[in-house]
Amino acid sequence: MKLVLSLIMAGLVVLFIVQNVTVVEVRFLFWTLSMSRALLMFFILAIGIVIGWSIHGLLVSHREIE
Repeated sequence: MKLVLSLIMAGLVVLFIVQNVTVVEVRFLFWTLSMSRALLMFFILAIGIVIGWSIHGLLVSHREIE
């Protein structure tokens, strides 16, 4: 059962990447970066996970101090 679900998820990831290969340009202040839309979405997701994990850790450690 886990193998089937893993294969379905892998297939959906491949389908997502294939449908989002368009190169987009990201501009911030004086930086310009071109990358595929799928890669940009992955980086945004990863940054969001890291920020959320960090904030959660800070809140938990702040509660333990009090």
